[in-house]
Amino acid sequence: MEKKQENKLCCRVVLFPQPYIGHITPMLNLGNALHHKGFSINVIHTRFNSPNPTEFPNFNFHFIEDVLSKAKTPLSGSLDTITILNKSCLEPFRECLSQILEEASKDKEPVACLISDPLWEFTGIVADQLNVPRLALRTGGLLASILYESLPLLQEKGYFPLQDTRKEEPVLEIPPLKVKDLPPERDHDVLVSMVKETKSNCQGIICNTFKELEGPTLDRVHGAFLATPIFLIGPLHKSSPVSKSNLVSTNESSITWLNKHAPNSVLYVSFGTLAAVSKEQFLEVAWGLAKSQQPFLWVTRPRLINGLEKNDELFPEEFLETLNERGHIVTWAPQQQILAHPAIGGFWTHCGWNSTIESICEGVPMICFPFFGDQMMNARHVTDVLKVGLQLEKGLERQEINRAIRRLMVEKEGQEMRERITSLKEKADHCLVKGGSSYESSDQLTSHILSFCGAEKMKS
Repeated sequence: MEKKQENKLCCRVVLFPQPYIGHITPMLNLGNALHHKGFSINVIHTRFNSPNPTEFPNFNFHFIEDVLSKAKTPLSGSLDTITILNKSCLEPFRECLSQILEEASKDKEPVACLISDPLWEFTGIVADQLNVPRLALRTGGLLASILYESLPLLQEKGYFPLQDTRKEEPVLEIPPLKVKDLPPERDHDVLVSMVKETKSNCQGIICNTFKELEGPTLDRVHGAFLATPIFLIGPLHKSSPVSKSNLVSTNESSITWLNKHAPNSVLYVSFGTLAAVSKEQFLEVAWGLAKSQQPFLWVTRPRLINGLEKNDELFPEEFLETLNERGHIVTWAPQQQILAHPAIGGFWTHCGWNSTIESICEGVPMICFPFFGDQMMNARHVTDVLKVGLQLEKGLERQEINRAIRRLMVEKEGQEMRERITSLKEKADHCLVKGGSSYESSDQLTSHILSFCGAEKMKS
């Protein structure tokens, strides 16, 4: 049931997410949180990869044109695609925001601020020109923010171009990272632009994390972004979940299958919405799962294998014969429900930030196999700092996969990780209740936004 709006305030907030699931979901979570505080919510979104507005009845959606939706380009998370979006969306965004401001003026419901994803490199400039306060929502972890801010320093220190002979060396300036965790040079321009966008014309940075998870890194973030207020209000998916009306029948098949298994006995395997593997890697994953003799639930979504829409035909007959009821393979699964199920004892993940924080919030230790971007930093944080997961450092090889699964699911090492992540789960729960760090930070964010439209404070 949709949560009621607490107190109607006479001002709007405009949200502008990047059009990828890992960015859209936390932005809409944030919109729900602010709507519950009493703000009216307007969402500007590209037609490319747009959400269904009927699933978010409390938001007013405004769609802008972009070259990707017209060209019907396949879904891609590459930074090249983000560059294309930035070039095509500046003017449509400016026009859309101007129209919202005009409507708000007529309705006598002023726009308090714009909250945008900093991967949109033009929003700070446009907001400044239109005299709209702007905040940034960082949808990743704090360690990634520090790395991106430090790229010019690391370039000076000689870490680039990246060399295979140095890949296991530590990055002394940003522990616990290793050289192999650093982004390739082709991505630097976009990442440096993102940092610049976060720093310029920005009256606040909102982060989908919580103090107890990344507290030590927060001091470095404050140092990097100086006087800019920073609000850690996560985990957003726990405080303000988005609509679940779009869950499909696969939901029932996964949960029904899990209900047959003992607590902590099943490994959940999912590599997110964008990552892809080769045919050879796919088969190594399959045989590694089979060899482990552990029950598993594996999401093999379309386009998981490079160049293929469907994956079913790739499963060898002898692999399927070995499974019996031990493996359940689906094309989609309700991840948050899956991770919360008592049968789940481990999560083999690509370490996108949403998946990472969801796993922590349900007390599920991880096997980490990052593919690109901030996944590398998230995996290193999970394994080397939090010590609630282990990483497949040598790639996708069936014997290595088998060993990692058994270490996590049946050996003492995995049990110790489970105990540590259970403690983190309790901290995540506590930070959201009255007096908790994220609860307090959320109230501070509300007051900060209200200050832009002249309101004194939220009604109690």
